[in-house]
Amino acid sequence: MSLKSFTDYLLLEKNYSKLTVKAYQNDLETFNAFIREEYDRDSINDVNYPQIRNWIVSMVEKNISNRSINRKVSALNTYFKFLLKIGDVQSNPLAKHRALKTSKKIQVPFSESEISMVLDELHYDDDFEGIRNKLIIELFYSTGIRRIELVELKLDSINFDNKTLKVLGKRNKERIVPLIKPVLETLVKYLKMRNELTYIEDIDRLFLTQKGVKIYETLVYRIINDYFSIASSKVKRSPHILRHSFATHLLNQGADLNAVKELLGHSSLAATQVYTHNSIAELKKVHLNAHPRSKK
Repeated sequence: MSLKSFTDYLLLEKNYSKLTVKAYQNDLETFNAFIREEYDRDSINDVNYPQIRNWIVSMVEKNISNRSINRKVSALNTYFKFLLKIGDVQSNPLAKHRALKTSKKIQVPFSESEISMVLDELHYDDDFEGIRNKLIIELFYSTGIRRIELVELKLDSINFDNKTLKVLGKRNKERIVPLIKPVLETLVKYLKMRNELTYIEDIDRLFLTQKGVKIYETLVYRIINDYFSIASSKVKRSPHILRHSFATHLLNQGADLNAVKELLGHSSLAATQVYTHNSIAELKKVHLNAHPRSKK
């Protein structure tokens, strides 16, 4: 069974994004290279668990993080599940595998004052890049969309009549998120600047570079990091932290967990609940300051 059949299955049947499928493909090719070098085999379909375990050990020895190793092994596990499904193998060598332990990363959101400083106090040039950068920050904080979702937005994603944004999330799952007035105002300014570009490579794409080509993920990361480095001393300043801030601040203001789940595009509440620990801390502070018995 060719690797292409597997990637087609992920794309067409499982609706995985092209980025995810590419990551799976790279992980499988890495394992294939290991098996070919260590065991002189051309196919990974008939490997056993001890051989897979040796691959894991080799990655540990290269100081690859447990989180990355687990991701690579998960890709291999998905591949063997696919082979079982189509009858190319009789058993999955990873059926009883247990993932390596990983420490939970504490995501510290930006405070509301840090967000306000970036959006209300920092200077943005009144040109294409200045307006675009402000719109990107406003969109991240007001909608909670992912970086890749922002990059893939198109002009027809915007509905000015309904004041909404159509977002294509993981596994091509579509969701509609509301747009608040300040974002719509910046959006109108940006679209005017965009229309004045002398060259546009992808006419349907919402976010472009100054040269008129599709914006890319590393540039989006750099924009967020650059602006928030002025307002925040936090070690991590990324689009994901803005998404985290969006969810945390909504929950702090009493938003329903299910509603936040839908806005974030999560498939289950468990994924959304990782954002609640900051909200619980905020609730404790409010409770301590407001409850009559706490003053005794």
